[in-house]
Amino acid sequence: MNPIRTLIAAALVTGASMATFAQDIVVDAKQGDIPYVIDGRGVVARSGTGLCWRTGYWTPALAEQVKDTNGKPLACSCDPEVIAKEKCEPPKPMAKPAPQPVSNKVKLSADTLFDFDKATLRPEGKRKLDELAAQIKNINVEVILAVGHADRIGSDAYNQKLSERRAEAVKKYLVSQGVPMNRIYTEGKGEKMPVTGNKCDKIKERKALIACLQPDRRVEVEVIGTK
Repeated sequence: MNPIRTLIAAALVTGASMATFAQDIVVDAKQGDIPYVIDGRGVVARSGTGLCWRTGYWTPALAEQVKDTNGKPLACSCDPEVIAKEKCEPPKPMAKPAPQPVSNKVKLSADTLFDFDKATLRPEGKRKLDELAAQIKNINVEVILAVGHADRIGSDAYNQKLSERRAEAVKKYLVSQGVPMNRIYTEGKGEKMPVTGNKCDKIKERKALIACLQPDRRVEVEVIGTK
């Protein structure tokens, strides 16, 4: 402890005048032992050059422990050489979290997309894709995946090609509605992923079987992007 500073501090406590500063260092006296002289308002007494007057309680640890009314250690303003600089810097504002990818999976209704053995969009299917294109305009698109499917009627190889053509038909239409071509990827799954399960297994008549398997003739579109 500096004895000269302490003696001058005592004079200040007895009523000697204090220098006026643009910004006072204010302390809540309820914190206990205060390492610097304060007046009745809780303002730290300072010399004309800004030196804070230490009390007999002063230690580097106490100067760091006791805070001003802004929550800043007193040492930051009075004795910056005894405290780490980073402890006196205001907390950095929290960075805004990066927008999380939003998965907006849309299943287009099979009976409005494709007829049996066809890869040509119906008018109803186009309206569905118009709605999807409008939704896409509200997000920052990263990738769009169009996956085509077929029913089980016909050979595996034929149905694979048919599912790919259906996915390409959807891509072509979305591009015509202003969706960036380089964001759309297509894939065909053939007859490997039916949604009808085994509910059509007992149907023998071909026309009835085609009608029962209609939900399998579909394209699923998944849009990945950020809002």
